Amino acid sequence: MSTVIITGSAGLIGSQSVHFFAGLGFNVVGIDNDMRAVFFGETASTDWNRQLLIDQYGDRYQHKSIDIRDREAIESLFKEYGADTVLIIHTAAQPSHDWAANDPHTDFTVNANGTLVLLEATRQFCPQAVFIFTSTNKVYGDTPNYLPLKELELRWEIDADHPFHTGIDESMSIDDSKHSLFGASKVAADILVQEYGRYFQMKTASFRGGCLTGPLHSGAKLHGFLA
Repeated sequence: MSTVIITGSAGLIGSQSVHFFAGLGFNVVGIDNDMRAVFFGETASTDWNRQLLIDQYGDRYQHKSIDIRDREAIESLFKEYGADTVLIIHTAAQPSHDWAANDPHTDFTVNANGTLVLLEATRQFCPQAVFIFTSTNKVYGDTPNYLPLKELELRWEIDADHPFHTGIDESMSIDDSKHSLFGASKVAADILVQEYGRYFQMKTASFRGGCLTGPLHSGAKLHGFLA
């Protein structure tokens, strides 16, 4: 049976991905060691969502409590499923600007090094699989703040004559801007995903979302903001 590997599988995007692919009949392997509880405290734990997935899907969902930085454990897992793996959805991350500034080493190793571990395991054991990375709009840094805005009755909007009026695409530069350390670690991961696609001809893609939430979000208070 074809296998889908999902990192951050008990988080918001990861668990929605589990529901989608398990619902289609795929064998889903979830990787999530509940680092969210480490980042934001027990109230932000994703353990409740992990148990929900196990209870709902039984044998169709295999949960692995592995740190994505653990190269040996990740490679062992990818080797086990090998060419049966058709898709990797990588959503695991350290997601906070403030947290990154307080512990840059952990932020970078999770976001950048963890992504490298996963990409290389994919290349070694299932190179034909599609690798999807949940990046962030923070790769653009503060550059979007300098776009020409027009004040409307209820909101500010990018000038209708500007090429980014309908949305910012990859042509916006990520250089010469202030990203935050979180943004910088996600830039590193984003570029790695692109490079593995181009250099090794792998099927990789980055999705640069922002401010995503939903009913499966294990929210946590952090300096007055929802993380």
